[in-house]
Amino acid sequence: MTVHPTWVFDQTPIPDPHGRGERAVKFFRALKHPKSNAPRRAFELAPFWERILRRIYGPSDANGDREVRTVFIQIPRGARKTTFGAALSLLHSCGHEKVPGGACILAASAEDQAELAFDEARAFVKATAPLDKATYVVESELELEHVASGSTLKAIPAEGDVQQGKTPYFVLIDELHVWKNRRLWRALKSGLLKVPNTLLVIITTAGRGQDNLGFEEYSYAKKVASGEIVNPSYLPIIFEPPAKFDWRDEKVWHAVNPGLKYGFPDIKGMRQAASEAADKPADREDFCCYNLNQWIDAASSPFVSMDVYDEGNKSVDLDALTSRPCWLAVDLSSNTDLSVVSAAWPDDDAGYDTWSWFFCPRANLRERENKTGAPYSQWVADGLITATEGNVIDFEQIQATIEQLCERFNVQEIAFDPYMARMMQARLLEKGLPVIDFRQVPSLMMPALSELERAIIARRFRHGGHPVLRFCFANAEVERNKQQHAVRFHKSKRWLSIDGAVATAMAISRAAAGESQGSFLDNPAITADMLVV
Repeated sequence: MTVHPTWVFDQTPIPDPHGRGERAVKFFRALKHPKSNAPRRAFELAPFWERILRRIYGPSDANGDREVRTVFIQIPRGARKTTFGAALSLLHSCGHEKVPGGACILAASAEDQAELAFDEARAFVKATAPLDKATYVVESELELEHVASGSTLKAIPAEGDVQQGKTPYFVLIDELHVWKNRRLWRALKSGLLKVPNTLLVIITTAGRGQDNLGFEEYSYAKKVASGEIVNPSYLPIIFEPPAKFDWRDEKVWHAVNPGLKYGFPDIKGMRQAASEAADKPADREDFCCYNLNQWIDAASSPFVSMDVYDEGNKSVDLDALTSRPCWLAVDLSSNTDLSVVSAAWPDDDAGYDTWSWFFCPRANLRERENKTGAPYSQWVADGLITATEGNVIDFEQIQATIEQLCERFNVQEIAFDPYMARMMQARLLEKGLPVIDFRQVPSLMMPALSELERAIIARRFRHGGHPVLRFCFANAEVERNKQQHAVRFHKSKRWLSIDGAVATAMAISRAAAGESQGSFLDNPAITADMLVV
């Protein structure tokens, strides 16, 4: 299914019954920019940006109210989206779309990005004499005011807060794919509902992973673009390559970079980047993500392709697994990580059904969301994570869950990483439960990861689409030895959880050994060179 915005190029008429689209275009063309090469530094509005501008402001109802309330633009680097966004912000704070005393927000991912966005707006103001005379700029606050109307434009970083007492009527979100602060996102969106005829514009490149704000909005935009969701007030504009494409094909480059024919980004620079990426997988992934706008659904050094992982989304019926032999693995954690109990049930075809039970402190749910962008609160509401009271994980509740699982399932072993687990292990042993040690050292994790990798690639790993487990696998980067065998998982940032992936590998390793009634050395997936340290 394609969502490519063909209307941007086909010259079909765009309704403009009240002339608001034409008025917006005239405002843009009246702007001047100090970096412009046009006569008298006139702002050069590329034809594709003009079409987008007319589509935002042209269609309106009988009262003149704009049809579009939210715009999602996903476009590669070098398309001059920051310049376009700055001009949009001035249209609402200083131009025809301003309202008396209205607040316009330029929200960027970080403080330095907010400064860049504001500098672009300020450059327009300084170069355009009528705007320069009509506005007052407060450099230290990244704010400018249209003096006659009292309308303001303020740039804020995503880590900041919306000013108390101000309700925005225009918000521009820059690079949503790297946003972590859901609190600010919610505040901005809810604030726009308080006044009529507001506008939210999101301009971003593609990003990585699925459990973040950027991917959630991108997914919704794709559904609107494809017609799966009907929402006339939402305008999706997504430039991305098809599911299967040759990243070296310059026809693809032009299809997803509408500015290439006008000289931006620089085609020679793209060719140089592509040439260097040919022999560097990490650079190639960055090129596809940032220059070709392909959403990358994995960590920078992924364990397996998440597309392959997702093929294991087949339903896991826990009630049907009660009599089958079951292996549990437990990974306890500090308050920044998730604690998890993972189960694996081997089948008769060298495959596994798996499920995981996650735990975290309730007190830091919001911090987790802000640090990672993942919807922890929703996962708790959906019963996918147990949030224990306080600011540390309640190990007694985890122990109670393990005991309940042993009553429900035919548990053969409970494998623990002994770090932080000795007291719980002792209590479970007193109850006669089959507790064993499984240290997360290369000599044990290497065969565990080998068996897990084999099952996933063979499409014999069923996880039921558990979203928290998927989050862990997407975050899991892998360290390999000289023979390219995976020896351990690690994560790139402190708050990104990989615990579910680790515990699942432990459970599957013990299940493989238990099914063969021997040690992991009996596993056919283990080769002699893997045993050389």
